[in-house]
Amino acid sequence: ELDIPALEKELKTKIALISSRKKTGINQLKELILNYTERSTEPCLHASSIDPDYFNNLRRAFPNQLLYKLWLVITQDVNFLNLERNEIKSSFTKSHADLKRLQQKETIKRYQFINDTLKIGQKIDVSKATDIRAKIDRILTHKIYGYVIFFGILMLIFQFLFDWSSIPMDFIDETFANFSSLAKQHLPAGEFTNLISEGLIPGIGGIVIFIPQIAFLFLFISVLEESGYMSRVVFLMDKIMRKFGLSGKSIVPLISGTACAIPAIMSARNIENWKERLITILVTPFTTCSARLPVYAILISLIIPEKRIFGFLSLQGLTLMALYLIGFGMAVFSAFLLNKYLKLSCKSYFVVEMPSYKIPMFKNVGINVLEKTKAFVTGAGKIILALSVILWYLGSHGLSDDFNNAEKIITQQNQNTTISTEEFEDQVNSFKLENSYIGYMGKAIEPAIRPLGYDWKIGVAVVSSFAAREVFVGTLATIYSVGSHSEEETTIKNRMAAEVHPETGKKVFNFATGISLLLFYAFAMQCISTLAIVKKETNSWKWPIIQLVFMSGFAYITSLIAYQFLK
Repeated sequence: ELDIPALEKELKTKIALISSRKKTGINQLKELILNYTERSTEPCLHASSIDPDYFNNLRRAFPNQLLYKLWLVITQDVNFLNLERNEIKSSFTKSHADLKRLQQKETIKRYQFINDTLKIGQKIDVSKATDIRAKIDRILTHKIYGYVIFFGILMLIFQFLFDWSSIPMDFIDETFANFSSLAKQHLPAGEFTNLISEGLIPGIGGIVIFIPQIAFLFLFISVLEESGYMSRVVFLMDKIMRKFGLSGKSIVPLISGTACAIPAIMSARNIENWKERLITILVTPFTTCSARLPVYAILISLIIPEKRIFGFLSLQGLTLMALYLIGFGMAVFSAFLLNKYLKLSCKSYFVVEMPSYKIPMFKNVGINVLEKTKAFVTGAGKIILALSVILWYLGSHGLSDDFNNAEKIITQQNQNTTISTEEFEDQVNSFKLENSYIGYMGKAIEPAIRPLGYDWKIGVAVVSSFAAREVFVGTLATIYSVGSHSEEETTIKNRMAAEVHPETGKKVFNFATGISLLLFYAFAMQCISTLAIVKKETNSWKWPIIQLVFMSGFAYITSLIAYQFLK
């Protein structure tokens, strides 16, 4: 219990008790802020007490400046004085170790002040005090139970991702398929109608279908963050990271990388040791970001049966969880190898304050989910919209005589057979697609990807998804819309499931090819924006090029081995 009058007397200022959760005390705080000139502005810590001799010299050199502002300019990356930072630092140089020692001394003095003040203004009834948080922490951060609970939570999350999102995803898939059909029926025949029905609608539908899964993923992450559990996860992971040559500070970018690698890489700036920061930047893209989720979801639904283990564990959910763990495991293993190569002499120490456990505020969770989902959809939507138009044009046009005479060629090929009008149109569209611009491009790269189990259509999707991983699904949606007008396979999932290789007669998306693709996207650097931010953070093209070559090369070799073994 706080003794507010005693605290106000000790601190020589007014105190406002506020609660953002209960929305109380805010008006009182506003009133106190408006009248702040009437209150004491005496600091709780005098800068000169940190090192009297050093700060007295600073005062004499810069008599018109506040000491603590000078101290911040020296120790932090700030510049709010009308002075050159180099001028201050060159005049009052201390070694890095001495500055760290003074900063530690400042921290100790501040906590001493807080403890002394709380002795006066805080009353604790020991007989009634029960530290429930400590008891829960002993379980959640236990060296064995802590990891079991964490993996149990992960398992539940991935089960729900497939179970809860299946109904809205099927609805969205059918809706966009109907939109394409309606566009063809009610718009006049021509290039514009084909662009709408075969390019834009399937392309956008290829990413919108995954909004439920992405939203549920952000929902679970937000709930864990709001409850205070994520801080315990970071504490747990710190123990593992140290064994592989990294500190707990690296786990923050790795965990935040499950949303997007770009802000995760930028968050590595708080790692003081340059080599440790570089290692974190290089391995963070291995963690499974939200852009990989659409690729994983569509491929898992095609090759993994909807079976349950022990009656409640979805095999598809377990596969998704395994992919997340594989990505994290590869990040940690790569960090271990880089640590041996770069030879870290010292590591950063990670300090985290365990927040109290709270019931998540649904408003905060809702806003967080809405903002992150919106950012994902708008970011991916811009790229997919542009690529859908380009891919539709490349797939609907060609210069060769075969493309222009497709109907005659197919008619000659079927002179001795009887086929329906729908089958004839499908063969014509498929023939045109193979002889279009995009068909020639795909056939050119097919020899390189054929050992992985991919046909030229998958190859085009893989190459185009270098702009962003989630483009893979939208690209295939556009290609299959151009290449087939069958009414039986209207949704992207049905079209992918029905795709058959013309030479072998086998399904294109079989188990071996699906596993090969999953492993490729788990390891490959399929994000040009991530490479750009790595270049910016390292101030060199050397490291992003090394990162691209290593990740893509490893992905190719892994996918090759997997396909050749499973086919």
